[in-house]
Amino acid sequence: MTLLTGPSEPSDKDALRACCGPALAQDALLASFSPEEIEDFLGYLDLVEFPPGARIVQESADGRDMYFIIEGEARLLRAHMQLGNIARGDHFGELALIAGRLRAASVVAMTRLVLARLSRGRYDAMARELPALALRFTQALVGSIGIQLTEMTDSVGLLLRERSLPRRVWLDVTTGGETKRVKTGTLLRALLPASIHGAPVLAALLAHKAVSLSTPITSDATLSPLTDAHWEGKRVYRHSLGLLLLEAAHRVDPTGETRLGPSTGFAQWVERTGGSALDPVAWVTRVTRMMNELVQVDVAFRQELWTVDEARSHFLEKGWKDAVLLLRTFRDGEVPMVSCGELYALGMTPLLPSARMIAAFPFHIAPAEQGFLLHYGDEVEVLSPSSQPGAESTPPPPLVRPDGSAPSEPPPPSRPKPLAVRRASHGEEVWLGALGVTSVGAFNEACITGSVGQIIRVGEGLHEKRISQIADTISDRVGKVRVICIAGPSSSGKTTFIKRLTVQLQVNGVHPVGLGLDDYYLDRERTAKDEKGEYDFEAFEALDVALLHDHLRRLVRGETVTTARYDFSQGRSLPQGGDTVTLGGSDVLMLEGIHGLNPRLLAGILERSAVFRIFIQPSTALPFDGLNRVNVSDLRLLRRIVRDRHQRAINASANILRWPAVRAGERAHIFPFLDQADALFDSTLVYEPSVIKVFADRYLLEVPQDHPAFVTAHRLRQLIDRFITIYPDHVPPTSILREFIGGSGFEY
Repeated sequence: MTLLTGPSEPSDKDALRACCGPALAQDALLASFSPEEIEDFLGYLDLVEFPPGARIVQESADGRDMYFIIEGEARLLRAHMQLGNIARGDHFGELALIAGRLRAASVVAMTRLVLARLSRGRYDAMARELPALALRFTQALVGSIGIQLTEMTDSVGLLLRERSLPRRVWLDVTTGGETKRVKTGTLLRALLPASIHGAPVLAALLAHKAVSLSTPITSDATLSPLTDAHWEGKRVYRHSLGLLLLEAAHRVDPTGETRLGPSTGFAQWVERTGGSALDPVAWVTRVTRMMNELVQVDVAFRQELWTVDEARSHFLEKGWKDAVLLLRTFRDGEVPMVSCGELYALGMTPLLPSARMIAAFPFHIAPAEQGFLLHYGDEVEVLSPSSQPGAESTPPPPLVRPDGSAPSEPPPPSRPKPLAVRRASHGEEVWLGALGVTSVGAFNEACITGSVGQIIRVGEGLHEKRISQIADTISDRVGKVRVICIAGPSSSGKTTFIKRLTVQLQVNGVHPVGLGLDDYYLDRERTAKDEKGEYDFEAFEALDVALLHDHLRRLVRGETVTTARYDFSQGRSLPQGGDTVTLGGSDVLMLEGIHGLNPRLLAGILERSAVFRIFIQPSTALPFDGLNRVNVSDLRLLRRIVRDRHQRAINASANILRWPAVRAGERAHIFPFLDQADALFDSTLVYEPSVIKVFADRYLLEVPQDHPAFVTAHRLRQLIDRFITIYPDHVPPTSILREFIGGSGFEY
């Protein structure tokens, strides 16, 4: 800032008159002043200059000066939103001058800016020396503010009439079994407790849909709290944490681009590109510090509605092409947008009301081989070490048999190896990049332009090639590999994978003999129980390990064994109710089940080199923009919903409610042993959400709105709605997808 002249120097009055007089005469505030009054008013001003880019006033900052623009142009900003430009003949800062209010907006110089400043001290001097002039000026200020308020009220009224004019003043809200009457517009956070049993309330279920606590109530509704004990509550926290990281990264490194990658269950990949000079350690340190600062100042998470054109223009300017392409197929006229500062992203999940709530979960960022990992800090039940370095580990509660005896000591759980899973999806990412399918928007664009058939063919071809490579690796070790173990989480496509791997092995002259671990369950009343006293059918101790080991030892010695079978309807084990099996010279035993990666499965039976373990799951997820992407867990749940509705008469509601227990079993019994896998198979089919949508949309609509599963069913419908529909005609009969939608060429 340059001070050009001061009001205490009478010799400069001619300069002020020449410079400021014409500009002040154009200001609507002083339009009714006589030349004599303008002359007297000039005596209380001083002239200041600012360069382009200078911030004259800062939103929410203290300040008592008012300014009149003499030369140049400036921009008004509020919460980083552009409110418009002001130029010669305009003024700002009147509320700070008169009422001592904090600055309501920021003013940034777009060009060289010359201003006439009226300080609070000079205004007080005017009141003492020329009270009539001070009164005249104050009356003009009040009149000007009144005109602005009327215009604003008329504009808001028109907007409300077009969008959401409230129909009632008072509403009935039912929460916790009680109905209370509240005013329309009351924020949900005022109607819910801050915590439940020590867990902070992160969001709300309004009419059984997850929404932010900062949502105003606009109709009669049922309301309940959402904490991180619910999987949808975890999504709210993690989504907010991801947005906070992107904002912090933008402030620390504005020249680079930071995007969120796939989730690993307890952490999320973070990708950084651009010309930043910061090394990874420095970047982590500075971004973490900035995130903590934003938490300390309790920055608000804002949710706004933009028109599609506004959002498209914004993303074009920022270079987020994936979001631009997605908006091309947007059905709605408005786009939900979220921000906690300067950076905006698509709003696809409710957010925390403000950043301070993130302090309840000790997140941290760590450099990794292919980027960074953002550790959520809210996933502690299946991890041996805490997400904070140096924290004490907490062993899982022991299982107890009905007779009171403790099962054999399980190995300590460990974290999944996220880099291994990321590498498994590399082949999928390469061919998708070659076809230009790098986001959901790009995929939709490819569908519009007629590339669906090629995407299906290449995706299925990649699967076949990878299965063939795994079969070749096993075949090259014939004579050494005696047992193949295959494990993967629910709805990974294990059954079809085994069918296709069997074909490829037979082509190579290897004959696999199947044996299902599920046939070796203990009788139901002998099954181990968890800490809640419920049967834990997914625990290793749920198997009749002694019988299984006896059969495995005899089989690998070349003996003939009548295998076990489990009667699920009766909950009883039939130790010799299965097929009679003998392993010949070209035979390998193929074991399929949740514990296929667990070293205890074949401990003391075979050398490690004689066992080939395969892990299968979908691992590739397309992004919507820099913040949002498809979650592979959601893909598996959609697969399961469609399959079970088709083949097992299990509806979507039951599957959704069962899903958290399924996921807990996977985290406890599969992912801790991921480093035991000799091969990883990514069962992702990038086009499958478009095909699954044909079936899943109706099945999800079958979930009643008052059902506990509705919140997830509603979110999944919103997810698949972002994909262009593809009918299953072109899906080949050998596809893994056929296992779930029907029409497979294999017999199951």
